[in-house]
Amino acid sequence: MEREEAWVLLKEHLKNHNLLKHSIACEVVMQFLARRLGEDEKEWALAGLLHDIDYEKTKDEPAEHGRWGAEILKEAGLPEEVIRTVQAHNPEATGIRPESPMERALYAVDPVSGFIVACALIHPEKKLESLDLSFLLNRFSEKSFARGANREAMKSIESLGLSLEEFLEIALSAMQTKKEELGL
Repeated sequence: MEREEAWVLLKEHLKNHNLLKHSIACEVVMQFLARRLGEDEKEWALAGLLHDIDYEKTKDEPAEHGRWGAEILKEAGLPEEVIRTVQAHNPEATGIRPESPMERALYAVDPVSGFIVACALIHPEKKLESLDLSFLLNRFSEKSFARGANREAMKSIESLGLSLEEFLEIALSAMQTKKEELGL
């Protein structure tokens, strides 16, 4: 599936502007991680873009998040590895633990994108370009900041041979390339 087709499919299922921006952020971070790790950038980016395709449908049934998305993606003919990655990003609901590099990456990327957005929103300039690693690390250590951003999931990136610091730098750099689309 080409990116344009995936975007159309995503917009059929997600109407919330912030969810669409979250999907773009995850897409670009996954692409940058794939490049860094020598993996398939297109496939990783598709997994990032489409991982929350069922979010609006499952918002009242969070235990189904990832399951319905997998069905949508199967019907659309996406590769099994992308489908399993979408399921594994929410292992509490699907029971599928992240195992492959792409699955483990998305598991860490999902919360890091929201964390970086939260950092930008509290920064005086409210811009991604104003953030740096030091700012991110300071906020990361504040337990009360962005509580919904699972720190353990973000730190799980270490299973791919990256330090938390490297991961945050990659994610920030990636998201900065989409600052206009993300509105930050």
